[in-house]
Amino acid sequence: MNGEKTGLIVGEDGKARCFWHAGLPDYLAYHDEEWGRPVADDRRLFEKLCLEGFQSGLSWLTILRKRENFREAFEGFDFERVARFTEADVERLLGNAGIVRHAGKIRSTINNARRAIELCEKEGSLAAYFWRHEPRPQERPARLDYATLVKLGKTEVSTRISKDLKKRGWSFVGPTTVYAFMQAMGLVNDHIEGCALRAVVEEERRRFQRPV
Repeated sequence: MNGEKTGLIVGEDGKARCFWHAGLPDYLAYHDEEWGRPVADDRRLFEKLCLEGFQSGLSWLTILRKRENFREAFEGFDFERVARFTEADVERLLGNAGIVRHAGKIRSTINNARRAIELCEKEGSLAAYFWRHEPRPQERPARLDYATLVKLGKTEVSTRISKDLKKRGWSFVGPTTVYAFMQAMGLVNDHIEGCALRAVVEEERRRFQRPV
């Protein structure tokens, strides 16, 4: 299959997958093992939302390949710890060549860690908050083919979440960033029709216990 026309590429194992992994081993593993699988762990949710903010203006592959460096730099994205970072930590991180050295995004991560603590106090957990925003079936496309996917840079749901987070003081959480987060964390299944992982992820989502 031609990825430019169908949105699918067939791997050496004969399976068709979403085009965007481009056959790169690390990206392929991310597509098969992580992307779209439902997540209820607060630290992973926080990490992903922060990394999507760092990704803004870059490719996700760039961030993926630096992810372990980010995890080390930001205390495993334990937001209780990151919330205690000071200006000295900002300077330290700006000197870390293993991450994206963007002062605004670094400060945003620290700010968002503090906001995450507040959100957990009010909503119970990050997982409970985000999964309450899971799109209803009528808010999703009837069929997710390639043409439909490329139009889903943001949605009404991601826009609502973005506005609410910003109202709570979060930053670098625009509607496009939030939708990419939703795709990755399994709040939606955007493996396109024909991808070998679509049914796998859908079954995992069906069995997933939504946090409350």
